[in-house]
Amino acid sequence: MRILSVESSAKAASVALSEDGRLISQYFSASQLTHSKTLLKMAEDMLSNQELSMQDIDAVAVAIGPGSFTGVRIGVAAAKGLCWGADKPAIGVSTLEAMYQGIDRAGSVICACMDARRSEIYNALFETDGENLVRLCEDRAVPIDIIVEEAKKSKKNYFFLGDGAKLCYNRFAEEGIPCAIAPEPMLLQTAWGVSRAAIGKQAENAQDLTPRYLRLSQAERERNERLRREKKNTED
Repeated sequence: MRILSVESSAKAASVALSEDGRLISQYFSASQLTHSKTLLKMAEDMLSNQELSMQDIDAVAVAIGPGSFTGVRIGVAAAKGLCWGADKPAIGVSTLEAMYQGIDRAGSVICACMDARRSEIYNALFETDGENLVRLCEDRAVPIDIIVEEAKKSKKNYFFLGDGAKLCYNRFAEEGIPCAIAPEPMLLQTAWGVSRAAIGKQAENAQDLTPRYLRLSQAERERNERLRREKKNTED
């Protein structure tokens, strides 16, 4: 199966081409440019350099969150556009699950973490024996202190991935909890991880792709707070 994968859930953006679980090509950019300006152009250039078109692709995989609200929306919209234009199915995968792919840390808890701001981390925990993946919790948005307390109880080594890895690593170091952090080239999310996470998952109609944010956007939070204040003033 030939999969075109898209990742734009955080600061870096990337696209990858894989076939039957083998990486053929990947374009990666952490230039801070708006993903809406780079993502589709990278996909177009990558396919062109492989002398392929969307008609040669079996499915498009995309990280549907959690992550940056804008980044996730751009990735899902790009995947839908690529699918609709060529009448191809889509595969949505968890950003956090895609991050662990290719990491062999048997004996450690693999902690995928993204900076969710507001003193929280988007997080999921996994364990692997080198072949099989066991998910220890669902995707969540939690304070770092929650992860620290869980680690103290588990008494296991932790291995951090993602743009929130350094935040967690520093906090664990302060508490004296055994941990390690991925090297820089493996730290950030990649479309190759999305490709690997898509293996074995059922493709669906692209129109059914929906982002998974885990929490309300800032605009929604501000709106709810305004409505709460207005209601309180009315009641007073």
